[in-house]
Amino acid sequence: MDFDANSLIASLIIGGIGTVSFIYGKRQHRIPQMVVGILLVVYPYFIPNVFLMIGIAVALLVGLWASIRFLRL
Repeated sequence: MDFDANSLIASLIIGGIGTVSFIYGKRQHRIPQMVVGILLVVYPYFIPNVFLMIGIAVALLVGLWASIRFLRL
């Protein structure tokens, strides 16, 4: 894994958002938030490219928003 400052900061921010999402989902018994939270915490370990890392995070969060908004999960 590439340990430059940009990838470390991006993975820290994405992991923090994932942690908050997982804790919220666990307290509210919401499965989509828990799943996206786990994915946001785990996947930055395997993606060295910062732009790809941010793109995947945005895609996961938009998917979570769409599933809540349109599917009423």
